[in-house]
Amino acid sequence: MGSPGFGSQNNGQQQWLGITEPISLGGPTEYDVIETRELEKHLQDAGLYENHQEAVSREEVLGRLDQIVKIWVKTVSRAKRLNEQLVQEANAKIFAFGSYRLGVHGPGADIDVLCVGPRYASRDEDFFGELHKMLSEMPEVTELHPVPDAHVPVMGLNFNGVSIDLLYAKLSLWVIPENLDISQESILQNADEQTVRSLNGCRVTDQVLRLVPNIQNFRTTLKCMKFWAKHRGVYSNVTGFLGGINWALLVARICQLFPNALPNMLVSRFFRVYTKWRWPNPVMLCGIEEGSLGLQVWDPRRYPKDRSHLMPIITPSYPCMNSSYNVSSSTLRIMMKEFQRGNEICEAMEAKKADWNTLFEPFPFFEAYKNYLQIEISAESGDDLRKWKGWVESRLRQLTLKVERHTYGMLQCHPHPGEYPDKSRPFHCSYFTGLQRMQGVPVSGADVSQFDIRLSVEEFKHSVNMYTLWKPGMDIHVFHVKRRSIPTFVFPGGLRPAHPSKLAWESKRGSEQSISGHAPLQHSQEGANHGRKRKLAEDGADSLRNSKSLASLSPSTREVQPVIIASCCYEKCNDSEIISTSEEQSEKPDLESTRDANGSSTSKDAEKLAVEKIMCDPNDAYRVFSEEPDELEDEFEYRNQFKDFGENMKNSSNLDSSNSQEPIIPQKETASATCLYSNGGSEDLESAELTVALFSGIPAPVPQRKPLIRLKFTSLGKAADD
Repeated sequence: MGSPGFGSQNNGQQQWLGITEPISLGGPTEYDVIETRELEKHLQDAGLYENHQEAVSREEVLGRLDQIVKIWVKTVSRAKRLNEQLVQEANAKIFAFGSYRLGVHGPGADIDVLCVGPRYASRDEDFFGELHKMLSEMPEVTELHPVPDAHVPVMGLNFNGVSIDLLYAKLSLWVIPENLDISQESILQNADEQTVRSLNGCRVTDQVLRLVPNIQNFRTTLKCMKFWAKHRGVYSNVTGFLGGINWALLVARICQLFPNALPNMLVSRFFRVYTKWRWPNPVMLCGIEEGSLGLQVWDPRRYPKDRSHLMPIITPSYPCMNSSYNVSSSTLRIMMKEFQRGNEICEAMEAKKADWNTLFEPFPFFEAYKNYLQIEISAESGDDLRKWKGWVESRLRQLTLKVERHTYGMLQCHPHPGEYPDKSRPFHCSYFTGLQRMQGVPVSGADVSQFDIRLSVEEFKHSVNMYTLWKPGMDIHVFHVKRRSIPTFVFPGGLRPAHPSKLAWESKRGSEQSISGHAPLQHSQEGANHGRKRKLAEDGADSLRNSKSLASLSPSTREVQPVIIASCCYEKCNDSEIISTSEEQSEKPDLESTRDANGSSTSKDAEKLAVEKIMCDPNDAYRVFSEEPDELEDEFEYRNQFKDFGENMKNSSNLDSSNSQEPIIPQKETASATCLYSNGGSEDLESAELTVALFSGIPAPVPQRKPLIRLKFTSLGKAADD
């Protein structure tokens, strides 16, 4: 495991946890005590704590599961005709990890469980074979779903109403002792990659609890941050945001930096620190050690793939890995915006201008954008749909990466975590992604800047349809939908709101400030907010006049329509600034002053300098630079073979529509233009500014390899208003 990271002050008496000394050792004030009580009450009222009966039920399920794996391993030992002594000593153990082990799980939450078995109990034949068979024959076990080919092989099941994700680790030991300590590095000796990954979750969870100064304060703060992240739509590892372990590591680092703070202050400092954090500087709870087993650890100096990570959050146990490799430039931008919003609200709370309800306001995803991609999937049975959903969700991030790569980041995506079932059609559900144009793409005169992302969509569908367990009826379609045409099944009660949501914080802000700590990002949003409200109202009126629901159209009808992309409400966000290095540091606005336990004033300037020191001093060796996502490289081997985009669009427009399901593209063309803009962000567009052509289908033959057009950007005739 990594170094525990203990340090001491110059007097040799005060010790701390982490790779740097704390930013503040100040204790709580009376205000902090009161606010923490209010926070705990808010979390209690929100139903984030399970009752005693449910807690007992979980313990009983875990006890029963431990008995089952012990019976299973004895069965395996007899089947392999081992000697009688090994049969008698045959043993397996289970370890809970994740949110349950951290103590931050809520009612109905899954339990992550690791089964540790001896060297003769194989993963494929014995765990996914014999144990799966035993579980399938038990009446108390339902929804048994093995995923042996996952990055971390897992068997999902429901045991007496408790959902469990069961992993397996095959150790090199002949006998598994009851007092097995999986935190020891020697446990990884001769382990295969799947075993190392499976053990890593358990080892990381235990190490996190060792590296926080106050476990109870850590748990309350983490509960709060997970609750906030789910409400703001940034809790999902699979879609490119952050999952449970990522949030745990971020919160644990704040606990190290403010070891004597109560949860209300830890929440405030969470937003303050990470609003200023210059990714990809890594967040680490302890030092990274090479270890003695030769396993690969996260090191961008040595491994090119590690240099592409945009938001490194490093696990504290050997082998140290980046737990947030799924984060993309778009999801990083969105999370930075949310961190800024949280920071502003926490500052307003100190001034009695906001409360916890304001912080936890849900993000109005279906009001934030004018255009969306709807990814609709279907199957012929509930079991098939569950398997199909799991596979599609694992590939959704590819759609975001492909769209952004093919448009050089000029068309930005906001994937929404989770799916929406269509109750009017059995075994159908949809995922949604918001679309916006990056600020800086010029629109002048009658010319209309148009993006063609058909190649991105087709490649995404092709990768999804390569599912090895595909069955007839497993279909996927990708549609463009406007805000006013969002299907009603996504709204509570199936009713579309007649008016936009009234968001307390956004209405109070008036003129928005830009992301704190990034001076080039500052600009006023007052005019944009006014225009946005007007457009939302107009769209709401249009939706009431629109009697034909999008859901009533056939897939072929919906997929062949030309689509117009307009943008959303996110402010300009320069990714190059977010990912700046220490040599590119710029002056940032001062933070508000805070007070320590004895009332003395600690300036925001001092905290700012402390954060700068944290990011620069210990981590210079691990500083990384943004590169293309490694996972896309193999799919774009022809990236140096460019063709004129105008010619491609012309060829596309000459297709016979009677023989093709491709959308009709406006015929009028002008000279094509390709250009790259370094500044990121979003900008409101008129409804006819950008055209995206989409089409989808059911499992199809592999499309012929085409030269990569990394930037599809041309001027076309102005499309008709919708």
